[in-house]
Amino acid sequence: MTTVTPDQSSEETSPARSVMIAGELLNWSDLHPSDGRPAVGGPVPAELLAAVVRPTDSVLVAGPHSVELLEQVAKTAASVDVLVRSAPDAEEIAKALGVRVFCGTLDHFGPEHGEPSYDMVVALDGVPRLIGPDTLVMPWADGLAVLKSRLAPGGRLLLGAENSFGIERLVQPDPTVTVPRDEDWPADVRGDAAAPAGLKAVLAALDGPDTGGSQVYALYPSLVDASVGLAAVDQPLAAAVVARAVAAKFSGPTLTDPYRTTQEAVAAGLGSELAPGWFFVVGAEAPAVLPEGAVPTGGGVLLEELLLTALRIDDHAALRRMVPAYVEWLRAQDAATAAIATADNVIADGPSYRVFGTADAVESTGDALVVAQLGRFVRRSLETGSRQPWAAGSAPLDLTARLASMAGLSITDELWAAVADSNEMIRPQGSAEQLATIARLSQELSDASVQATWFEGQLKGIRRSKPYRVGQAVLNPARVVAKRVRRVVR
Repeated sequence: MTTVTPDQSSEETSPARSVMIAGELLNWSDLHPSDGRPAVGGPVPAELLAAVVRPTDSVLVAGPHSVELLEQVAKTAASVDVLVRSAPDAEEIAKALGVRVFCGTLDHFGPEHGEPSYDMVVALDGVPRLIGPDTLVMPWADGLAVLKSRLAPGGRLLLGAENSFGIERLVQPDPTVTVPRDEDWPADVRGDAAAPAGLKAVLAALDGPDTGGSQVYALYPSLVDASVGLAAVDQPLAAAVVARAVAAKFSGPTLTDPYRTTQEAVAAGLGSELAPGWFFVVGAEAPAVLPEGAVPTGGGVLLEELLLTALRIDDHAALRRMVPAYVEWLRAQDAATAAIATADNVIADGPSYRVFGTADAVESTGDALVVAQLGRFVRRSLETGSRQPWAAGSAPLDLTARLASMAGLSITDELWAAVADSNEMIRPQGSAEQLATIARLSQELSDASVQATWFEGQLKGIRRSKPYRVGQAVLNPARVVAKRVRRVVR
């Protein structure tokens, strides 16, 4: 690695240099971490940078960003400087991109390093990984002030911040959250490098008199690997987009169902406040971030939501309308469309349907494809702990057969075996939904027991009644005669 000390200012202007500025970590990597937290990367920050970075810009990229993002900025901007705390990362970036890299912590990055000011400062990973164990004190507000101080008049700041109370706290609290990681070095009691708690507090710190306001983007499923970034989380069908991103992150048992919890939180207007992280754009026109068409516009609602609502309120008439209409539409589609037209991937807009987005394709045709799509809805309804409006037959096969019969389709054992992902009982993924399912089934069992007791009491009362005894007295001799006649005939 080529190392340049601060007093060698004549060499700082040469490309592909790693300049040690103090506070550097010699045996550490944020690009290739051992604890699983990668550098910021992915389609959302790439989209943001593509919309904001200009060919005439001088840019400072501060903190861990993937090599792909750095390369994107280097190819677009007029000049790029990079600040990272890891010596191995600095060497890798300088060698790969041929840009000037300053290796050290933010508290040592002074006016003598790099350009006096930059048209844009990019710190999408936030402030915490801009300091190291030798940093005496660097509260988040002080780190923000240092980044702002390097902006030219009219400059733009792109900042990331992690939410200390994001949706993952409601879905699956991390049991190791209190266990210190390698990078959790002692902090000064006067301030923490973590962002202020809550979106309002971060916005209040950013929106000073010299910034002209900030545009915020809610990131899912996390700050460092966001696949969804929305400026308007309350737009139509955004809840489903966000819920998919969160559900894809979690596997195995959870506290609550990731998809349902996220969708309901976004629908309740909490999509921005509960986002795992945010990107803030200060001093620049706000781009759309997501590629055009990622969130469908117009009216409509997911067919799955309509079907689940009908299940919850025992609306058999609605089910008998929607299921045949869906099956009829499904049969009319080409093979590629029908294969991904699951109930959770179809938008119902009155009597018309359209595919919502991409989904795993079903490798079946004809009746088998219809059964597979209905079976997927049944499994999802069981996984979310949804109420089933039938007193008996709660296995996936039984429930799928009930829905298929509404469309005039009978499910044979061979047909079910050909399309079913699992013939076993499905239980909810979330602990809360499991408890709700147990409570619901217990209540239904109790209600059935009460009804059986009532019917038994009614039956006893009938047997004690005079009309019943008279009837028995009349019928018993006739029964005896009938039995004797049958014996003679034999």
